[in-house]
Amino acid sequence: MSPAPPTPPTSRSKRSSARHPHDDAPDTTAEFQELAHLPDGPEKEALRRQVVEAWIPMAERLARQFRNRGESLEDLEQVAALGLVKAVIRYDPARGTAFESFAVPTVVGEVKRHFRDHMWGLHVPRRVQELRNRVRSAHRDLSHSLDGRGPSVREIAEHTGMTEQEVLIGMEALDSYTPLSLDAELPGSEDGYALVDTLGDQESGYDRVVDREALKPKLSCLPERERQILYMRFFCDMTQSRIAEQLGISQMHVSRLISRTCATLCDQVMADAG
Repeated sequence: MSPAPPTPPTSRSKRSSARHPHDDAPDTTAEFQELAHLPDGPEKEALRRQVVEAWIPMAERLARQFRNRGESLEDLEQVAALGLVKAVIRYDPARGTAFESFAVPTVVGEVKRHFRDHMWGLHVPRRVQELRNRVRSAHRDLSHSLDGRGPSVREIAEHTGMTEQEVLIGMEALDSYTPLSLDAELPGSEDGYALVDTLGDQESGYDRVVDREALKPKLSCLPERERQILYMRFFCDMTQSRIAEQLGISQMHVSRLISRTCATLCDQVMADAG
């Protein structure tokens, strides 16, 4: 004869007269005691599932505290539920701690870890993230009590016990949560002028200046005929045939001289650079 299925936690909750720190906290003391003695298997998994379902309202309430931070409520509730499952698995009633005292920081920690690992657009050290959160919270608190004006760095530092340098670091991190796209149109722009349009590009002319300066002393050392041929070819844009006519030599000889001279100059410049 198979054992009777465990009584759902909700029914025990109705019979319990104990007052819990949270309105949505059921009494699952008996279930956790039973879980502690059950061997691994389907029966234990089924009882764990019942306990998780009984505590889901609390996990969802904790998830709602993190709304309006760039993540959908549905995703936050799923992360909170994952934290609740971890809390149910890890909880040891023998330690004498109430489950809600163990579960709340576990669920909240899971949600905060989700934001830290998946929501930041830039890599920011954990310490800087914590400074950002403290600055953000203080800014929200002080904005309601300072005649509608934003709090200063000194006022935030006094409110939080942080140094002004730490406040400045936290304020800088406020802009690191979601980086601005390079294609974002700049404020006040009416012609689609975007952030990417303000960035500089590599100027190839600088490389040509460097190359010319490196060649100057080498060119001055060339024989007169080779220097004249290079001038006519690359500065006067003359063809090899026309150069050959003016110098009274063959076009083939002009071609060989240009190739040999350019190769020599290149070797000399590379040798100096090495």
